[in-house]
Amino acid sequence: MIIYSELYAVLKVNSIFRNIVWLTLLFLAATFSIQSCNNSDETASDKELSNSESDLPGILKRGKLVVLAENSSTSFFIYKGKKMGFEYELLHEFAEDLGVTLEVKIIDDLDAIKDQLDNGECDILACNFTVTKSRQRHFAFSEPYFQSNQVLIQRKKSALTTSKENPAPFIDDPLQLAKKRIHIWKGSSYYTRLTHLQEEIGDTIYVRPTQGFQGVEELIELVADGQIDYTIAERNVASINEQYYENIDCSIPISFRQNIAFALRKDCPILLKRLNSWLKKFMTKESFAYIKRKYFEQIEQVASYQDDFHSSKRGAISPFDDILKQESAKYGIDWRLVAAVIYHESKFNPNARGFGGAYGLMQFMPGTGPRFGVYPSSSPATQIKGGVKYIARINDLFKDIPNKEERNKFILASYNAGSNHVKDAQKLAEKRGLNPRLWENNVGQMLLNLGKHEYYSDPVVKSGALRGSRTYNYVKAVISKYESFKSLAKE
Repeated sequence: MIIYSELYAVLKVNSIFRNIVWLTLLFLAATFSIQSCNNSDETASDKELSNSESDLPGILKRGKLVVLAENSSTSFFIYKGKKMGFEYELLHEFAEDLGVTLEVKIIDDLDAIKDQLDNGECDILACNFTVTKSRQRHFAFSEPYFQSNQVLIQRKKSALTTSKENPAPFIDDPLQLAKKRIHIWKGSSYYTRLTHLQEEIGDTIYVRPTQGFQGVEELIELVADGQIDYTIAERNVASINEQYYENIDCSIPISFRQNIAFALRKDCPILLKRLNSWLKKFMTKESFAYIKRKYFEQIEQVASYQDDFHSSKRGAISPFDDILKQESAKYGIDWRLVAAVIYHESKFNPNARGFGGAYGLMQFMPGTGPRFGVYPSSSPATQIKGGVKYIARINDLFKDIPNKEERNKFILASYNAGSNHVKDAQKLAEKRGLNPRLWENNVGQMLLNLGKHEYYSDPVVKSGALRGSRTYNYVKAVISKYESFKSLAKE
C-alpha cells in the first residue's frame, strides 16, 4: 500500500494519470477480494469433502451401507435361517440400488442409539421409528414409508376370565386407563403420548419406564405371559405379534396415525436426498407392495383339504398318505410325523400362503423352497418330496441325540425357527449347566428365553433374538398331532 501511495503522489498533477491510478487500485483491491473469497470457498469445500466421508461418497467408497436395526419382526430377524424384516428388505433393495453391500448391526440398548448414530457406527437407523417433533431436533428423517397408530396391548377377555390369578380389567376405552400401570420405554413416542393422554382424561396413568434393552416385542411377550398387564405398540408391530400370541388384544387405539421413517445423522444430506428419491420411486412399485403384504397383511388361506377329506378312508390321515409313506421311507422318517407337520403348517392345503411369503403344504420360505426343488406352483408330490428331504437334512444335524423321540422335538423346533436358533439354545443350555440334548426344561427353556435381552445378547448366541414361545408351542402342537396320527394310522 505504501508503494501505491507514493505513486499517487508523483502523478497527482495529472488528472488523467490520477484516474488511471484509482482504477488500478480498485482493480488490485477487487483482485485481493476475489482471492480471499476463493480461499474461503476452498476451505469450505475442503471441509465439505472431509464431512462427505460419513455421507454417501464415503459409503460408496467403502462399498458398504451399515444399518443399526432393532431385532424385531418389523426391523430385522432371522426366520428359518433367512434374514427378514420389513425395514431390512427395504434397505436391502436400497443397498442394491447403490451398488453396495448391506451390513446389519443389532441394537443392544435403545437408549444408546443416538450416540451410536452420531459416532458413525452406522449410516441409517431402522427401528420402526415414529417421526416426532422432539426427535426431529436430533435426527434427519427420511420420507415416511409407513403410517401406524399406537394401540394398547392387553390380554383378551377370554384369557383374563380363565386366569387363576386376579386378572387385570380389560380396557374398552382409553378413559379406563386411569390408575392403571403401563410398562413402556421412556424414550419412546408412547411415553409422550401417555403424558398427553393423562391431561386429556384428567387423571393419572401409572407409567412404568423400562430400560432401553427391553424392546417393545419383549414387553408384548410379558403381557402374553401375564407378567405385566399393559404396554403400548404401533399397530403394525402389534398385528405381527398377534400371530405369535393368541391371547393378546390390540384393538384399542390411543393415538392418531403417525409417520414411520428411517433416521440419519443431520450431516448426511447427500445420503438423505438419495434415500428419499429412491423411496419415492420404490414405493410406487409392486415390489414394495409385495414386501408390505408379506409382513402386515394376513393372507386368507382357502378351505383346507383336510376338511374335505376328513379321513374318508379308514386309517387314512390325508389325501397324500401314499406319497408321504414312499418319500419318508427313503430317509427312515416316520411319515406320520411329516403328516403332523403338514397338518399344522397348511391343513393339507397345497395352495396355502403364510407369513413372510411361505407357501404350499409345508410352508416353504421363498429362499428355502427352491433349494429343495419346491416352488409355489409345484405339485403336492413335489412339495412333499422336497419337504421330507428338508426334514431329513435337519435330522442329520441332530444325530448326536440318540433318543429318536427326543430328537424329533429338535427337528420340529428347527423346522419352525431354523436350526441356528436351536443350536443357540443348545449352547445356552450347556453354558448354564443344562443338558443340550434334552428338550423339556433344558433346551426348550433356553429357546423360550431367546426373546430376552439377557439371553440373546450372550456371546454364544449367533442368530439373535427369537420369540421362542411360538416355536415352543409349535413343537408341543405338532407332537400332540403326531401322537394322534399314530393311533389313527399304522407306520
